[in-house]
Amino acid sequence: MWLLRRKGPSGFSSSSTAEEVTDGIDGTGLTAIVTGASSGIGSETARVLALRGVHVIMGVRNLEAGRNVKETIVNENPSAKIDTMELDLSSMASVRKFASDYQSSGFPLNILINNAGIMATPFGLSKDNIEQQFATNHLGHFLLTDLLLENMKKTAVESEKEGRIVNVSSEAHRYTYPEGIQFDGINDESRYNKMQAYGQSKLSNILHANELTRRFKEEGVNITANSLHPGIITTNLFRHFNYGNGLANTVGKLIFKNVQQGAATTCYLALHPQVKGVSGEYFMNSNLHKPTQHGQDVDLAKKLWDFTTNLIK
Repeated sequence: MWLLRRKGPSGFSSSSTAEEVTDGIDGTGLTAIVTGASSGIGSETARVLALRGVHVIMGVRNLEAGRNVKETIVNENPSAKIDTMELDLSSMASVRKFASDYQSSGFPLNILINNAGIMATPFGLSKDNIEQQFATNHLGHFLLTDLLLENMKKTAVESEKEGRIVNVSSEAHRYTYPEGIQFDGINDESRYNKMQAYGQSKLSNILHANELTRRFKEEGVNITANSLHPGIITTNLFRHFNYGNGLANTVGKLIFKNVQQGAATTCYLALHPQVKGVSGEYFMNSNLHKPTQHGQDVDLAKKLWDFTTNLIK
């Protein structure tokens, strides 16, 4: 599998792990939020950031699972600074409470990693009556980012360190609906396709980072926003596929990444000096990668921003 080990311009490849891409980097003094940190690449991201000295706040839907991950990390690394806070991205009320509690904590915020997600679920509506993949993967993170932005801006000024927003997207953004985003049919069950709906939500992650970048540049804010494909990883995201986890685990040994490799690009974008000042880009295997035309569409990004802003009012 030499292709998997072939290094790109960054010096890293698809086989690079999160520890490898952050080797030698000191994150002491930085504070990061990682959503969906109780399992999969989210928990590995939290572990490695903490290993590099970052104070990590794990946003988790299941507090018990989050505490178990925290305990495992601290047992391995007694100096790790980890906190867990409840966060359900499919509920705007939960997102608002998380943001309010975070502000009350007095913590600064240097790095926001929008990682949590669901994949190819049967049609269903969120607690706010919005199609659940769009609600969880995009809208919840859009609202969370919006509510934490003033903290990030203040932290960037006071610390004189660049803030970084990292949206975990997917190559599945290539398989969205033909028009990119079904603005007139987000909740239309008759037009719902679970993989295209997933692709739509992942395209939204890219467009969100791109539009944040445009706005940050207009304002002269020292914050970057990038998106990424983590790779295909055998995590519980596959539970809604008919063939189940058996095939995923069997084939995965050949073509899929493990969790350590899957968290690499996220950790690279969160900490590596190579991407200082880089914003509005899409990455794969810790290297720049080109998204689809939809993923580069400035007007579509603006339209999605306005559409989502109306939904969160």
